[in-house]
Amino acid sequence: MLTIYGSDLSGPAIKCRLTASILGIEYKWHLVNLREGEQKKEWFLKINPVGKVPAIDDDGFCLFESNAICKYLCDKQNSPLYPKDVKKRATIEQWIDYATVHIGANFIPVVYNRLFAPLRGMPVNEKAITDGLEFLKQYFPLIEKQLTNHKYIVSQEISLADIILLSLLEPAEMAHIDLNIYPQLTAWRSELKKQFFYTSCYKEYGEMLKASASR
Repeated sequence: MLTIYGSDLSGPAIKCRLTASILGIEYKWHLVNLREGEQKKEWFLKINPVGKVPAIDDDGFCLFESNAICKYLCDKQNSPLYPKDVKKRATIEQWIDYATVHIGANFIPVVYNRLFAPLRGMPVNEKAITDGLEFLKQYFPLIEKQLTNHKYIVSQEISLADIILLSLLEPAEMAHIDLNIYPQLTAWRSELKKQFFYTSCYKEYGEMLKASASR
């Protein structure tokens, strides 16, 4: 049976859970206690030598790095979310990279400094927040344009690129990142969060944050 190792608040781990869910893959969710450094324990380092979440153990086959995990799960199920056709796959890869490299690389520092640094009593890097928000102003409009032309990011059909971006944006409200200025993006996100693959395996990020704080 597939085991996904992760944290409730880890965007990359959320990505793997949602991918498994939309594919209809039964899995065991193993919550790794990051506060206590469980990810650095010997048993976990055998699964992921980097000592980070997420990672999977699929009946003895271990894999880390969230995008690689999601692609593996799609390929294993021969899913149209990540099709075999070279051109279709390349286009999906393009938007996965865009979401990860351009949006994610600037979104994550804002989330960390607005949300997690204060919670952990760590210094807040205001420049990282300012820079991240400025770059996002450049990169979100292209996603908005895509969603004006298509129902989903790549085309009229949902793809792995949608799951990856959806997962990345989970902490937006908690980090006070206003996505409402992008109506197509907001509608796309709202529609996906109503679907069974999301509601059946995941709660709102704010709820997960409260639950984590109470543990």
